[in-house]
Amino acid sequence: MSRSTRWIIVSVVLALVVVLLAPFVYSEVQDGRTPPPLGLQSPGEGTASAAPAEPGPFDVDGEWVVGPGSEAGFRADVLDAPVDEAVLLGTTSDVTGTFRVRSGELQTASVTVATTSLRTGSAVADRQLQQALESDLYPTTLFSLTSPLDVSELASTTDPVLLEASGALTLRDETEAVTVALEAQRSGDGVLATGAIGVRFSDFGIAVPPSAPVQVRDEGTVEVRLQLVRPATP
Repeated sequence: MSRSTRWIIVSVVLALVVVLLAPFVYSEVQDGRTPPPLGLQSPGEGTASAAPAEPGPFDVDGEWVVGPGSEAGFRADVLDAPVDEAVLLGTTSDVTGTFRVRSGELQTASVTVATTSLRTGSAVADRQLQQALESDLYPTTLFSLTSPLDVSELASTTDPVLLEASGALTLRDETEAVTVALEAQRSGDGVLATGAIGVRFSDFGIAVPPSAPVQVRDEGTVEVRLQLVRPATP
C-alpha cells in the first residue's frame, strides 16, 4: 500500500470518527457547556440550591402560590449540531400557579406558563418555536394535578424530598396525561420544587418543518423550578 493511499484511508477514518462522535444536541448558550436543568439535575449538573430553611416548626398545609424566582421551560436535542453547542433550552419566568395542601396531602395544583415569552437566546430559534407552538392562538401551557400527592414529609425534614405527581399537561391544543418527577425542599419559609416531564412533541401536534433551520428530536423535557410562597394577605 502506498503512503498516499494510507493517508487517504486515515483521513476517511478520522472523518467518520468525527461524525459518529458529534452529539445530537444544540445550544444557544455560548460557554460550551450543557445548560444545567431547571428541574431534576443529572450527574455533574446542578440547580441553584434552596435557601436555608427557617428554624422551628413548618406547616405544609394551606395555600401556596408560585413566587418570584420561578422558571419553566423545555429542553430538546437538536440534530447535526456542533460539539460545543449542546442543548436547545427555552425558558421563561412568566409562570403562575396555585397549590392547596390539606392534612399533608397536596389536593390541587395548577401551573400556567406563558409560552409567548419562552426564549432560547436565538432570534431564529425563537421565531421557529413560536410558530411550532402557534403561540398566537395558544399563548399558555397548563399543568394540573390529577391525583392527590402526599407531601407530609416536608414538615419533618429540611432535606430534599423525592415525589412523583400524576397530572395533565395541556400544550398547544392537546392535553396528555403525564408523570412529573419532583424534588421538593424547604427554602426559607417556603418550598423550592423542581421537576421534569418527559414528552413527545408529536403527541401535542408539534412538528418541525423539514425546511426549518433548527431540527430537533421528537422527544424532549418540560422543566420547572418553582419557588412556592404563601399568598400575599390582602
